[in-house]
Amino acid sequence: QVRLVESGGGLVQAGGSLRLSCAASGSIFSINTMGWYRQAPGKQREWVALVTSGGTTNYADSVKGRFTISRDNAKKMVYLEMNSLKPEDTAVYYCKIWVRVSRTDTQEYTYWGQGTQVTVSS
Repeated sequence: QVRLVESGGGLVQAGGSLRLSCAASGSIFSINTMGWYRQAPGKQREWVALVTSGGTTNYADSVKGRFTISRDNAKKMVYLEMNSLKPEDTAVYYCKIWVRVSRTDTQEYTYWGQGTQVTVSS
C-alpha cells in the first residue's frame, strides 16, 4: 500500500507565498513522475505542475513563472513553492505520483494524496 501525505496549505494574502510538501511512503520500488493538481470549488481538478524522475519540469500556463516544483528522491517527497499567489489560486491542492511497487511488477500505478487547502485572500 502506498500513502501520500500533503502539508503546507493555509490562508495567505494575495502576493504572498506558500510551500506545499508531499511525503510518499509504503510499498514503493521506484517513483517515476510526481505532480501537483488542484481543484477549486465548482471546478474540475486541473494539473498544476509535474516533475519527472530525471528532473524535467512542466507547468500549467496559469502558474508558470510563479510556482516551482521540486523533488527529493531520497526522502520520497515532492514540493510546490508558490509565489505571487492570486485569489484564483485558491483550491485544494493534491499531489499525485506514478510508481512501480516491485522489481518484478513492471506496471505503473498512480496514487493521490488527500489534499491540502490553499486560500488566497484579496
